[in-house]
Amino acid sequence: MMKLKYTILFFCCVINFIQSQFSFDSVILKNNFLKETCAQFQKYRIQILYTPVINGVPSKQTFTFNSNPSYVYCASLVKLPVSIYAIEKLNELKIPLNTTMLTDSCVPCHKKVFTDTSSQNKLPSIEHYIKKMFLVSDNEAFSRVYEFLGVDDIHKRLNNNGYVNTRIINRYDGNCFGKENYITNPINFINSKNEIIYKQPCITSSISLSHFANKIIVGKAYYNSKNKLIKQPKDFTYMNNMPLNEVHSMLLELIYNQKKQFNITNEQRMFLIKYLTMLPKESQCPKYNSKKYFDSYKKYFIYGNEKKIKEYTIEITNIVGQSYGFMVDCARIKDIKNNIEFILTASIYTNTDEIINDGKYEYNTIALPFFTELGKSFYNYHLSKK
Repeated sequence: MMKLKYTILFFCCVINFIQSQFSFDSVILKNNFLKETCAQFQKYRIQILYTPVINGVPSKQTFTFNSNPSYVYCASLVKLPVSIYAIEKLNELKIPLNTTMLTDSCVPCHKKVFTDTSSQNKLPSIEHYIKKMFLVSDNEAFSRVYEFLGVDDIHKRLNNNGYVNTRIINRYDGNCFGKENYITNPINFINSKNEIIYKQPCITSSISLSHFANKIIVGKAYYNSKNKLIKQPKDFTYMNNMPLNEVHSMLLELIYNQKKQFNITNEQRMFLIKYLTMLPKESQCPKYNSKKYFDSYKKYFIYGNEKKIKEYTIEITNIVGQSYGFMVDCARIKDIKNNIEFILTASIYTNTDEIINDGKYEYNTIALPFFTELGKSFYNYHLSKK
């Protein structure tokens, strides 16, 4: 008993030591590229959140670089909550994760989906959609899962878990715009005998949501859906939104399960973590073309744009976002051999001409190098503290 007491005391002292010693200067100023880039944090809308983890126990303190940040578009970060909540809903309905899900339509913009050629049985399921979202950030997979949940259900669950500033109100594929995104498709779940075991009708959301901070505009001009240049800032007010502190908190909770917020089994939690960590080449079903979906396709920290990762010894369990010049990564970085582990979330905006949707962003010249160097610098910081 006394030994356990001193072991716990030792871990607490280690965590407190890291907290008392840490400053972003100790990471950023040692790297010239990071130093120069972070010096322009307002231009690049840079945010960084960092939580140290000692022997599998995350610190209670999260450190923040730029505590008064500008708006950052979340893009695919919302694929994390919809995946967790879809499993919660299936559990409540007592429907297995791999059950066939058929998506119909009730308005012209809806997509009907009755097959999935990338799955083993050629049929769609929530399980397979989640794999595709986490492996290669598949937008169609997100849209189908979003439709299964619906806007009201998503935000009820978000609010219950304390994620009050996250907004998930748009699909990422198809031709649905504005209020059409609040109308979700009729869905049937069928068993192996082709019998309907759950029938969900077309649902229209009873709520209407905007960005929690009211009107949000970015840039000086943008190209609309008809490829016409509109000479005014792009309005993000009614687009999906997930603040970095909320996705950071959600990943912490999923991995370490300290608050036991989510109504999912431990096996389901491990399934989510597995596919958040896996490289596209490691997946057998779905199978991906390694030239298109290279190893670091969504592993921005440390590996950056390395097409081939020779040794995946530093594992990245993460969710990313990339759109309109914004790039975001929320990750657990773990090296088992050297007993290094921490949670790192960061964002950057690289759009020099301030024209949105023109395809001219500095992803490869500024954004990816930023994430690569930031991840390596934090890793080396931990390595030096050993």
